[in-house]
Amino acid sequence: MMKAMSMTFNQKGDDDYFIRLLSYLRSQLKENILEMVPYRKSVIWIKTDKNAYMLKGFHTNKRLRLQEAFTSTLRKEGFLKTYLFVHPQIKEPLFFEGTYFGCMEYIPPNKTSFSFKSKKNRQDGLELLEQFHLVTSSFESRYRTLIPKGVIIEKWRDRGKIFSSNISTLKYFINDKILAEMMDWAYWSLSGMEKDRSLFLNEPYCILHGDVAHHNFLRDTKGILHLIDFDLISIGPASLDYLQYANRILPSLDWSFDRLAHFSQYEKLLNEKAFMHALAFPADIFREWNRLIREGSYRDEQKYNQIMDLTIGQYYSRKKFIDTLKKMTN
Repeated sequence: MMKAMSMTFNQKGDDDYFIRLLSYLRSQLKENILEMVPYRKSVIWIKTDKNAYMLKGFHTNKRLRLQEAFTSTLRKEGFLKTYLFVHPQIKEPLFFEGTYFGCMEYIPPNKTSFSFKSKKNRQDGLELLEQFHLVTSSFESRYRTLIPKGVIIEKWRDRGKIFSSNISTLKYFINDKILAEMMDWAYWSLSGMEKDRSLFLNEPYCILHGDVAHHNFLRDTKGILHLIDFDLISIGPASLDYLQYANRILPSLDWSFDRLAHFSQYEKLLNEKAFMHALAFPADIFREWNRLIREGSYRDEQKYNQIMDLTIGQYYSRKKFIDTLKKMTN
């Protein structure tokens, strides 16, 4: 039985692709596949007569081997709240239509999905991230030649340039005053980060997760929280992950500086001018509009409503938050 084939996929031809993939997997695995459910084209759940696995696809074998090595090192160094790559009996390495597939432990998810709207989740996620940094700081030197160095100022400057180049299109959706204010936030933020750049250069290094979105935290059926998906790992100061995490949770905190300061992990960072300036950069707004314009997905009502809430719905709360940052750094 194969539940997945009744699903609707986003790309034309996906049904045929998964039928071919299932046939290939059945020819390679020595376990009998009972069910297969694709989450995305490169992330697939399979259930066999012996176990359940998550298959994840990579463009190169080198990327797959790096992920296998990194998760193995994490476990050996004491970070147990994630998956391991496993190796069920197969005839040869899984390589299908240009994609290398790795096989991971399946972590059965809790019936309630992880969301930053929950106070407990925000705290638990932050504590798990702190544990991750503590463990990876002990072995980051081993990975310095294998993964890139984390950068933020250059990355955000490029993102801002793309957003600015899209102004003529953006004016159809956002009024000039708000657009100008957002560009001012970006300028003020980057200028302050440049001036006090030493924070990001002198802080001890660890391995950064790089994508601390809610979907990369997974609570299992026993209530234990796990950190998953290490595709964007890099070497750098922990403050870069905390910055991204703050950006993710602030909408659920109603853009309250005081509520953010309540977390112990931010106590020292909120005394650093560079970090305060960085909190003002509208990274999420720029990212989502750049993607929407690049993909031309204006007619996707769900995406459009989400990005308009991010931009307009949260505008006054975010403006008040940034005004607070400006006062506190003067």
